[in-house]
Order: sequence, then C-alpha cells, then structure tokens
Amino acid sequence: MKADRDAIIRGQRTAEPASMQITRRLEFDAGHRIPNQASQCRHLHGHRYAIEITLSGEIITTEGAAGQGMVMDFAEVSAIARRHLVDAWDHAFLVHAGDRRIAEFLASIPGHKTVVLEQPPTAENLAIAAFRILDPAYRDKYGNNLRLERVRIYETPNCWADATRHEGGSMKPER
Repeated sequence: MKADRDAIIRGQRTAEPASMQITRRLEFDAGHRIPNQASQCRHLHGHRYAIEITLSGEIITTEGAAGQGMVMDFAEVSAIARRHLVDAWDHAFLVHAGDRRIAEFLASIPGHKTVVLEQPPTAENLAIAAFRILDPAYRDKYGNNLRLERVRIYETPNCWADATRHEGGSMKPER
C-alpha cells in the first residue's frame, strides 16, 4: 500500500483508467414556450440555459503534441460547441414546428433569430437535439477514440435533463 502511494507521489504509473472523461460548460440565453403545458411554461418566456458537454477518450501521449496530456483542449471543446450549436441557439427563440401561431408570428419579424425544432423545446428535447447535433462534431477528433458521452441542458440552476450514450453507442435520453 505504501509502495503504491509512494509510486503515485513520484509520478510512476500503477493503474491506468480505460479512458478519461472531460466536461465543458457553456451558457446561452434563449426564449421558448411549451405550447400544450398547463403551467406557466405555456407562455412566452426565456431562460439562461447552461449546457454541459461530456466527452470521453484516451489522453493524448504523443510527445510534443499540442494536446499532450489532454483528451481535448477545453478551448476547442467550447469552439466546436459554439460553432455547431450555442451560437445558433444564443438569443434565439426556440419554437416547436407544431406551434404554428408562434412560428408564423416569429417568421413575420424581419431578421428575427428563430430556431424551429421538431419537438417542443423542453429541457429533455433540447438535450436530445444538442446531442444529435454535437455527436458527429466531436467524434474521434484526434484519433484518441474521442466521443460525446453526455449532453446536460440546465433550464434553471435546479432543473436539467441529460442525453447520454448507451453502451452500444447510441444516445439515451435521461432526466
């Protein structure tokens, strides 16, 4: 036991994890409504959303590589998320295609930033949509078996939904 502890202190390897997970959190503001809900959420309103993106992969060990010692640079995790999702959703109104009155109203406003979704913009559906958008953007980016494991969408600080990867590789929504 003491030998293992001493080896760890000296930086010697004893046991290696199969892979490493990293998570990057970003925030964005967006409006939405849940058209068929009986509560306050049926009204037009907005949130300060947060998204957490969890990736798994092997730590890059190539001597001298820019990412040596990392699964992926957090700045690049952020840049990819912004390019593929966050910039599109930030300060937009997220509307369900089936919410025709609101979708048509928003379409009538010149230059309005609207994101039309196939499902009502609940935290659960936003997590699923984000997972589907981001999954191919991160897949094996560095040849280190990088893959998206989870997208967590916070609608409020106390309410969130997770879309996670199944063991077989497909996405699994959770709440």
